[in-house]
Amino acid sequence: MTNWPLGIPGWPQALLSVVIAIVAALLLHRVAFFIGRRAARRTATGVDDILFAQLYVPTRWLLIALALAASEPALPLSPAGEQLWARAAGLMLPALFGWLCIALLRASAAIIEASADISGADNLKARRRRTRAAIMHRIALFVVLLVTFCMMLISIPAVRSIGVTLIASAGLAGLAVGAAAQPALKNLIAGIQMAFTEPIRIDDVVIVDGEWGRIEEIRLTFVVVKIWDERRLVVPVSKFLEESFQNWTRETSQLLGSVFWYLDPTADIARLREKLKEVVTANPNWDGRFFNMQVTDTKPEGAIEVRGLMTAKDASVAFTLRCEVREAILAFIRDEMPEALLRQRAMLERHAPSTA
Repeated sequence: MTNWPLGIPGWPQALLSVVIAIVAALLLHRVAFFIGRRAARRTATGVDDILFAQLYVPTRWLLIALALAASEPALPLSPAGEQLWARAAGLMLPALFGWLCIALLRASAAIIEASADISGADNLKARRRRTRAAIMHRIALFVVLLVTFCMMLISIPAVRSIGVTLIASAGLAGLAVGAAAQPALKNLIAGIQMAFTEPIRIDDVVIVDGEWGRIEEIRLTFVVVKIWDERRLVVPVSKFLEESFQNWTRETSQLLGSVFWYLDPTADIARLREKLKEVVTANPNWDGRFFNMQVTDTKPEGAIEVRGLMTAKDASVAFTLRCEVREAILAFIRDEMPEALLRQRAMLERHAPSTA
């Protein structure tokens, strides 16, 4: 009988046992997911569907790998073949278990994202849940990848022996790597801290470096801010913990907007206040909570500063409301109260004629 590679005699019988094990694993996988999906259709939520969609492929390959591992005693392998088989199993099984863990993490993140709807007006709790889930998902993903990679390396004897030698010099190497990676480690630790202190959350309205935008994405080491003109501002995570910035939606999405006019001191403020009431109450962007008008300052140039306040459900609506109110009051002053427009005054001194 011919000896094939790895010293396998009687290879047809061995191959048949391997095929039977793989087919049994595939049938078990198909039946289990068929029953699970039938049961998932009876539930009202889509959590089960997300879970099955993420786990289908990793569990199939994991069952195939387990079936191959179970059929290994039936294979007439030579010592070299057994060593090669063990080496391959030591690499594949940790990789497949790591893939399964990553699929579970993605499924949990998708479930939390689906349950935390941030499209509503008062979405503070949803934004808080989505922010924490996003940060913790990336931390867990990093840990799973690191552990999987280490388990794969440990299965290689040569790497294990080298690792024992490297431990002796790990102190100096650790100091060198730590000094070189200090900025990255700083932002990594800041990202973990941000998950619990919550200075910002997904969809928060912030002003950073003079730019107005929304928090679009929070990574472990940086934050992506979507600027109002569709640009993206990439900011290190540590900046939000070490420097001051404005967060307009820290506690609630509701905002108090202000509009300023610089008018002549002879302007009829009571009449303007009535017009402001008419304009604000008729505007659909006003949330009905509060508005007023006051003279807040006088300027050396002879102008008075008139401030109007009005509330809106969020930052974007408040900006639109402020612009529309500003335009309406200016049009009213132009058409109905031109005397309120700022005029420059000068004093003319009259000198007596000289008698000389």
